[in-house]
Amino acid sequence: MKLAFLTLLMIALPETAALADPKLDALLAAYPDRLASYTDDELVWKDGTRMPLGSAGARHPFAEMLERGSIREQFAIPYPLATAPFRPPATDEDPGRIRNEAFFLKMYGDCRRGEVTAKLRSVAWLPRHGGGTVRATTVNGVADQLEKVSRELDALPQDMIRYLIPTSGIYNCRPIAGTNRLSVHAFGAAIDINAGFGDYWQWTKRPEGALVWRNRIPREIVEIFERHGFIWGGRWYHFDSLHFEYRPELIALAKRGWPRE
Repeated sequence: MKLAFLTLLMIALPETAALADPKLDALLAAYPDRLASYTDDELVWKDGTRMPLGSAGARHPFAEMLERGSIREQFAIPYPLATAPFRPPATDEDPGRIRNEAFFLKMYGDCRRGEVTAKLRSVAWLPRHGGGTVRATTVNGVADQLEKVSRELDALPQDMIRYLIPTSGIYNCRPIAGTNRLSVHAFGAAIDINAGFGDYWQWTKRPEGALVWRNRIPREIVEIFERHGFIWGGRWYHFDSLHFEYRPELIALAKRGWPRE
């Protein structure tokens, strides 16, 4: 009788209960309208789609993860919050830059097939300062979160507005420069602020290949974006300080102090 009860209990428990993976738990919590659960090997979507997670133990070389990282490898490099002092990242320390493209295509749609534009919504950008409008995806409430970002940025001191207006765009159905991988801009889930004050690794790369980290974006701006689930490209060794993208799972893990020493 007891064995039969335990068997029924195990069947009733969610697939994630015995796994207790904080990274995958954060992923489910970040996208509750889309994701249902996970097993040892697969991510389960609300519509029943199952995607491979990748190996739980293996970590491939950085260049390989960047090109074709698994869902698990998206968490390979922890994201540091803006409450810590800005510092030059270590070589290839690019938290959030490893993306599983199949995951993003399933989540937001393929712009090359016309699957993204219908999900975009116009957001007033710093209306008190005449910032115009930007178009962000409504999937996962990205447009709503960007609206909150805009309101807080709009209240910053006047000398910070120059970093934010004009923007350098949100939605753009294009690959990442020099690659065949789609940019997060192709999903309407990233924004570039004023390029006149941004620093990008490809613009400052030395002939021998060494990178010297640069940033001119004030901490207050970064903190506002991060508070609403956007990570900052200025946290990357391959820095892109005008770039912010919606990755609330990485922010949530950072707030919990992951990975714990």
